[in-house]
Amino acid sequence: MGTDVYTNRFSERFINLADSRLGAKALFATDDFFAPVSRMLDSSDAIFIPGKFDDNGKWMDGWESRRKRVQGYDYAIVKLGRAGILFGVDIDTSHFRGNHPPSASLEGCYCSTGEPSDSTLWDEVLGSVDLEQDSHHLFDISSDKTYSHLRLNIYPDGGVARLRVYGVPDCDWTSIDRNAVLDLASPEYGGLPIACSNQAFGSSMFNLVMPGRGINMGDGWETARRRVPGNEWVIIQLGHAAIIQSIDVDTAHYKGNYPDQVSIQAGCILGGTRDAIVTQSMFWPSIVEPTKLKMDAEHRLEMSTQIEQPKTHVRINMHPDGGISRVRVNAVLAEV
Repeated sequence: MGTDVYTNRFSERFINLADSRLGAKALFATDDFFAPVSRMLDSSDAIFIPGKFDDNGKWMDGWESRRKRVQGYDYAIVKLGRAGILFGVDIDTSHFRGNHPPSASLEGCYCSTGEPSDSTLWDEVLGSVDLEQDSHHLFDISSDKTYSHLRLNIYPDGGVARLRVYGVPDCDWTSIDRNAVLDLASPEYGGLPIACSNQAFGSSMFNLVMPGRGINMGDGWETARRRVPGNEWVIIQLGHAAIIQSIDVDTAHYKGNYPDQVSIQAGCILGGTRDAIVTQSMFWPSIVEPTKLKMDAEHRLEMSTQIEQPKTHVRINMHPDGGISRVRVNAVLAEV
């Protein structure tokens, strides 16, 4: 079954800023004796391998500290892949049974350059919450601040399989060359997929804007086989209003299931809800007419007409269905 794209749950609406594919890094952990803290930021779901051990004990897919025998608690400092405004967090203890932390909290800071130091002041992003074993724990975050680093505190010790931090990437436009052609669908510049008609087989529309080419068929956006008239679509909100020059569509690893064709529409939207944007998108002008695609290939799509007015959103239409690995919207900044 495809995921309901109209859900209000933040994990379906915003990108995971703690994704290692975006460049998120674990900078420090007070202790990661049983399992390195870097695993906590893997983009894939945590797994459990029965009978797998390493030199320190049972191999676990996540971050696990040893049993604390003194006062205090363990914590890890994470640099987000992109600084941004946060809307929710998932503290995932999948497969940690009896060795999970009973509770946790989250703090954040913003460093325009460099990393946090001993003098850094941390904001409370999420107060102490109870954790259960082998469970996802999703908590809303209410703050309008931009954060670049987070500190996950676990009380007093234990294991966390994954930390996922959902939000909207921020960009310092004062440092950007306004004449440069940029991929404004990229989270580096605040790009964000906001809705799609269908996503199946564990795929996600957010994969479309990740750096690099997809590593396999699971690292892209794929829909179920369409059994009724029509076509599938995804809408990407650009990080800034722009004049679009070209669009790249990559079908890496999609062979028997790539779209037969794609077409692209674009609009300039200055307000309204996501549902309203979806409705309006049906009537946006076409900027790329239906174009045949090839399997497992990169495609540079030129505009079918010269674009003179700024656009803020693009709608990628797949005819009729299938899988796309990446989308790049090459554009020059503009004002509206």
